[in-house]
Amino acid sequence: MAVAPPGGAGGSRWTWRPVARDALLARAFHSCTELRGRLYLVGGLLAGGAAEPSADTVVLDPAGAPAVRVGARGGPRRSHHDAAALGGRWLCAVGGWDGARRLAAVAALDAERGEWEAWTAAPGSCPPAGLSSHTCTRLSDRELRVAGREGGTRTQRRYGSIYTLRLDPSARTYCYREESCRSASRSGHCAALLPTPGPRPGHQLLLFGGCDSAEPEVAGHWGHGKIQTALLSPRGGSACRPPFDGAASKAREQWARVPAGASGPPAPFMLGGWALCCAVRWRNSDQS
Repeated sequence: MAVAPPGGAGGSRWTWRPVARDALLARAFHSCTELRGRLYLVGGLLAGGAAEPSADTVVLDPAGAPAVRVGARGGPRRSHHDAAALGGRWLCAVGGWDGARRLAAVAALDAERGEWEAWTAAPGSCPPAGLSSHTCTRLSDRELRVAGREGGTRTQRRYGSIYTLRLDPSARTYCYREESCRSASRSGHCAALLPTPGPRPGHQLLLFGGCDSAEPEVAGHWGHGKIQTALLSPRGGSACRPPFDGAASKAREQWARVPAGASGPPAPFMLGGWALCCAVRWRNSDQS
């Protein structure tokens, strides 16, 4: 996460300081998701050359508590997946590699009961052939936008399909719908939901990297009021983003607040991997 330094971004210096260092955090191709003010790391590969992903879940409190492995039963064995938090209760892991194949399934951690559940596909769901190194962007507590590489023969396509994933926590079901729009074929990319300025403001989902193109690509557009503003302002904080110019090819920084209880000035966190002890750092701003 990043925060605009006091007085604006211009003329500022950024420095880093470690706030956590723990071997439990050393992993790659995992997901890291904020839920209830804590960071949940799910799965991933725990060593170089590993072929089978981990099924563990590790929780880190950015306020300074040590990382702990969650004793939740039924954790999914996943890497190259993505995850999203829903309703302040659910952590949904979507797709990924299970050591044998790419999946489009959804597994959800119930943070209240501390148990993983394998949700089922609803009637009429049209899932991808399998997903890995994709992105899941939360549009609401019931809907995600999924973009990225699919498995099977679809990896040979020159384009990538885009899906809307509807989730029903009460029924423990999910439903995929393929959108008419498509993107360049990409994986290992990033996605950002940004407001669009102008006489008809709204939001658009931009994809960055993951293919040969240096240009961001629009993977969805929503008019005014279609996207919950709270999604861009976690825990009631402000989301200070400069307007995005669709003609520009540079990605603009996104701003959000530090989780409640963290010490020091608001700043982003960084999770590193492939180290004996993974370090988490807050980036502090000093005015020059």
